[in-house]
Amino acid sequence: MDRTELGDFLRTRRERLLPEDVGLPSGPRRRTPGLRREEVAVLAHISTEYYVRLEQGRAPRPSGEVLAGIAGALRLTDLESDHLHVLAGTAQLRTGLHRRDVRPSITALLERLPETAGIVMSAAFEVLAWNDLASALMEDFGALEPGARNLARRAFLEPDRPPYGITNGSEFRHHVVAELRVTLARYPSDPVVVGLVEELRAGSLEFARLWERHDVQAGTMLTKTFRHPTVGPITVDCDAMSLADRDQHLVLYTAQRGSRDAEALALLGVLGPAAAVR
Repeated sequence: MDRTELGDFLRTRRERLLPEDVGLPSGPRRRTPGLRREEVAVLAHISTEYYVRLEQGRAPRPSGEVLAGIAGALRLTDLESDHLHVLAGTAQLRTGLHRRDVRPSITALLERLPETAGIVMSAAFEVLAWNDLASALMEDFGALEPGARNLARRAFLEPDRPPYGITNGSEFRHHVVAELRVTLARYPSDPVVVGLVEELRAGSLEFARLWERHDVQAGTMLTKTFRHPTVGPITVDCDAMSLADRDQHLVLYTAQRGSRDAEALALLGVLGPAAAVR
């Protein structure tokens, strides 16, 4: 049970709610944002004293029934509720290291996909595998050291150069922070994950600010527009598929057939990785 993180998570979820969100009258002016602690306790059917101790990091581990009541009171999404159970120590933790080896069948699949740029990304945003079209669209990953293939570092530690010129960089950075918070809760003893979060908090004011929000859910990014140095802007559909057995994601970029974007993607397939030099 991570009492400090649990308390901070509960507080930030409580502060984002208005009384009318949960069917309560707004009443007189409030000195603090969001719901009051006693209101959450009433909605969750627990004592105010116990809920206050949870937020302060002083309470014993709550039961599954108590967590379910709190999740309902705070209107948590399924993902947020899962995160709550991880922080409370009632969910199975991955106490080892996150997987960075890719199944051979997945790497073979990447090479067989027509007109599709694809990468495999670890739980810590390191690009682990890619095909030639992905290298042409983004960068020649094979020419980089593993640490330089981390998309979180690219997003936050190079603020003057958005990753691959994507136009919705702010949305992507919010997504990165939310995903890394979930990853850190699952792998609290993984030095790579812990070190990455510490590096980003120290090196990026924006990351540090977003981290304090304790968000674990960001908007789904269904399309991305890359500002490519050779063929200009390319808007592609972005589909991420979970590889649950290794806690990785297969990310595929495709363009609508017959579109200018599809033609640009086809041209990159001919030009190869050298086209992505930035």
